[in-house]
Amino acid sequence: MLEGSLFEKKRSKVTKYVDTPKVELEIPERFLRRGSLSKFPSLSELEVVRHFTNLSRLNYGIDNNIYPLGSCSMKYNPKINESLAELDEFVDIHPYMDEEYVQGALKIIYELERLLCEITGMDGFTLQPSAGAHGELTGLLIAKAYFKDKKEERDLVIVPDSAHGTNPASAVMAGFKVVEVKSDERGLVSPSTIKHFLNDRTALIMLTNPNTLGLFEEDIEEIAYLTHKVGGLLYYDGANLNGIVGITRPGDMGFDIVHLNLHKTFSTPHGGGGPGSGPLGVKDSLVPFLPVPRVSLKEGVYSLDYDFPKSIGKVKCFYGNFTVLIKAYSYIRLLGREGLRSIAEISTLNANYLQKRIGEFLEIPYKRLCKHEFVASLKSFRSKGIRALDIAKRLIDKGFHPPTIYFPLIVEEAFMIEPTETESLDSLNRFVSALREVIEEADINPDIVKEAPKEHIIKRIDEAKASRMLKVKW
Repeated sequence: MLEGSLFEKKRSKVTKYVDTPKVELEIPERFLRRGSLSKFPSLSELEVVRHFTNLSRLNYGIDNNIYPLGSCSMKYNPKINESLAELDEFVDIHPYMDEEYVQGALKIIYELERLLCEITGMDGFTLQPSAGAHGELTGLLIAKAYFKDKKEERDLVIVPDSAHGTNPASAVMAGFKVVEVKSDERGLVSPSTIKHFLNDRTALIMLTNPNTLGLFEEDIEEIAYLTHKVGGLLYYDGANLNGIVGITRPGDMGFDIVHLNLHKTFSTPHGGGGPGSGPLGVKDSLVPFLPVPRVSLKEGVYSLDYDFPKSIGKVKCFYGNFTVLIKAYSYIRLLGREGLRSIAEISTLNANYLQKRIGEFLEIPYKRLCKHEFVASLKSFRSKGIRALDIAKRLIDKGFHPPTIYFPLIVEEAFMIEPTETESLDSLNRFVSALREVIEEADINPDIVKEAPKEHIIKRIDEAKASRMLKVKW
């Protein structure tokens, strides 16, 4: 049922429970809202509370049901993380306070950097970047500064055709030229393919491992060897660290630069556009170029150190999204080494279970052992006039959030599914049953799928138009 707006519920008279004294507010004229206060709805407190409660029930969140696009946007965030981040000792401090009054905050930043170094096999980290793509740009700017310092003119960045769209975008923003390489029949990057692009102008190869098909790049050691042989750097897009965390480390594979998405692996929510955090780690040779300030520890005292002459400077105001860092720090400390390993083990188990079940009625182009995610193809439904978008919309009618669609681009009508480690066998089975129902409907009654969602409060919209013509107020 459509809830409507408070303005539509406006009444001419409202009963007061308590007489409150009239208070003259000393508000400067320039801050007063234009128009008459009579335009505001006259409603009781109870009516207003019910209105916003009803609106909240219309939303879909991880607390309601499974997110089959998993850690890409909405991995479960334990409630204790939120409680810790809301402590007065954290929310009532300011970045410009004297260092002696924020030793605890600086200690968290310092220790989180050390933890991320251990987890990824890097030698130094910055927590400044505010999201994954921002971390990418930071890493590429560091690489640019590194080659400039060495007086090497390298301007080529190699990315596979399965890469996240932010990879080539970040490279171009940093002033590099992008070369795309094709994935082989395994869905992997072949050393024989990249050899043709490796020369003294090659700056970086950007890889996601596991890649966007959920497959581990089996030739990563040889790729790292070939890249380093010509003097280039290997860049790790940490979007899929969830599939290997605690089991192996990018640094051990030969990567020189690593960006992480704290919301994808370390539980800090990023749905709805933020806030996010995209820390960046580097090997020893690149540490001097990290953003400043960096937190240092001398004789038991933490301080902000700006004395790094080769630094690329700040990439964000202050020192990063601090309360997001608290959540990630809490998550890592609570889980410990074995707990982090279980993330990869259980998310991989869940993904392979779903791949097996869903593979019974959908095409899986790269049907082999996957990590935390896999990709199905819905191209066979084109003959019925049905697209991946239609199947996704119909899942909304079944009470489920749709998975990622049309990515990666190398799979036609792609349907990417990523369950994460927190989903139970029961929730996985319910998702499989709902998806099977939709697929059966597509065969028997294609129109109901093409017109979906039909049972949801919001019907099918023109998504291209909606993203360009936002209506953000009533």
